Amino acid sequence: MPTETTRDGDAHRHPTQCDVEAGALSAAVSAIFARLGVADAYAVRVADALVDADLEGIPSHGVMLVPMYVQRLRSGSVTPAARAAVVSDQGGCVVLDAANMLGQLSAFQATALARDRARQHGIGAVAVRNAFHFGAAGLYARTLARDGCVGVVMSNTRPLMPAPGGAQSMVGNNPLAIALPGADEIPIELDMAMSASAMGKIRLAAARGLDLPPGWATDAQGNPTTDAVAALSGMLLPAAGAKGFGLAFMVDLLCGGLSGGGTGAAVRPLYGNSATPYNCAHFFLALDVAHFRDPAAFAHNASAAAAAVRGSDRAPGVERIYSPGELGWATRCRHGSRCSVERVVLAEIVSVARALAAPVPSSIANLIDSQP
Repeated sequence: MPTETTRDGDAHRHPTQCDVEAGALSAAVSAIFARLGVADAYAVRVADALVDADLEGIPSHGVMLVPMYVQRLRSGSVTPAARAAVVSDQGGCVVLDAANMLGQLSAFQATALARDRARQHGIGAVAVRNAFHFGAAGLYARTLARDGCVGVVMSNTRPLMPAPGGAQSMVGNNPLAIALPGADEIPIELDMAMSASAMGKIRLAAARGLDLPPGWATDAQGNPTTDAVAALSGMLLPAAGAKGFGLAFMVDLLCGGLSGGGTGAAVRPLYGNSATPYNCAHFFLALDVAHFRDPAAFAHNASAAAAAVRGSDRAPGVERIYSPGELGWATRCRHGSRCSVERVVLAEIVSVARALAAPVPSSIANLIDSQP
């Protein structure tokens, strides 16, 4: 059986996908959120953030999340609020209470706040509690880098991974993103979960009938498995064993500990009981490069180092070496304003939109309605 790859952008479009114009996709998704009480401008921001992940070749963090978001908005475990409340403000350090609003909105608020405080103090740190899933962490780190800051963004999730040698999920696969300002258009960015793979990629593999690479997950009994469906009832395995587990543990405590929010099992499952708040926590750190050294010199050094990686000697059979952050950028450049979306996901988005009497762009409606 074919095996799932780590990122859709490094392969041709899968037969289960269809090609969609990003603007039309965002319009369809934002109309859904607006029908559920999210103010129009904020609905667009959330939709654009989800579509951005699809454009980067990360469908696990893209519009496939819309049906789950809709369920939670309907149940009340996610609210249509637009602004998180300031709980504590100590200048360079701020704590926000997101009160279960859409994670992208509290994340954009925290990103802007961290940037502004970094410009004042050199360092801006924002912790967010009572938060919800915010999509791809790299989007916010990349935004800080474009504004002249080193951006560090992280979140915790419900326990998904065992400790080395363990048979019980103890910590989430807690994502971490770091982005640096560069001297050219190629991003310098790391965006990773602490597991060998994100849960969303396993869901995609299961939907496509693909096997998983060895070392990604276990089944419900804790046995290593390459069966994506079995893995949905099992555990994720940490990237690099004890190192990945240790990093995930620290991210969990940084996010939940500094914000006063949930850690460990206090963070609830994202799927399943949609009426129970997710209760995750986020942490955003901005370092204003200008407070440390000449920003142009820093950017030049960073881009030169990335270029050296791309120009390094290749192993036999390798056509191209990517610097961290380049692959998503290359995927976006290759596909322009279009992205590949699972047909079943697109059909569900259209179904939800029509049930809410939300407008669906004709280009998307025709793709679905033309299928037998």
